[in-house]
Amino acid sequence: METTSRAGARSTAGGAPGSRHAVKGYLRATFPWYGLDDAFTGPRWLMQVGTAADGTVQHGATGHGEEPSTRPDASGAEKERFAAVVTVAASPVRLSGDGTGVLDATTVSSAAWLAGSGLLVSTWPAQLDHSLRDDWLDQQTETAFELADDLNGSAWSVLSLPVDGVPTPFHYRESEFGWVLAGSTGPTASAEDGVHIGAYGRGMSAYGLGFSVIEDIRSYVAE
Repeated sequence: METTSRAGARSTAGGAPGSRHAVKGYLRATFPWYGLDDAFTGPRWLMQVGTAADGTVQHGATGHGEEPSTRPDASGAEKERFAAVVTVAASPVRLSGDGTGVLDATTVSSAAWLAGSGLLVSTWPAQLDHSLRDDWLDQQTETAFELADDLNGSAWSVLSLPVDGVPTPFHYRESEFGWVLAGSTGPTASAEDGVHIGAYGRGMSAYGLGFSVIEDIRSYVAE
């Protein structure tokens, strides 16, 4: 699968919400960011961006709803309602900006992988001992990688959701941890090749969601 590296995805698709300082990374992107559309009226917050070795912004995530706990407990995990939207720049295999290497192509599988790994980071089982967390994540993220590499497999179904008001097909799957979906947009005014969109969540149904371009990413930073 031509996609973002597995090591980078764990720390960038999920992770702690961003701050006023973190928004600078989003502002450096050369592609549009996506979030839930105006039908969602709850809290919005930044997560993290992922960059190439030369510092080029390649992907990032925005959060909606209740920020998932870093360490869920038995009482709180089931109450959390959140959805994260991952935006991945669409690009072919290319030379890095500094000419020292080659950057992998990004595909809809890239978005599926980042969303799947982000869900795991946000929802690891409450009964799991902290010392076993890394082993569990390694095992589960390998599975998520394999699933993202087989979007036409039986683990996925097709779900149509609006993107900028246009019905768009997404690959969709559910697990005991939540749901994951991934799709691609067509060309836009600010992205000739479009972007890939991934999303994951828990406690919020994916079936009623819609996505739209974020006009000002700074609106996701709390005052």
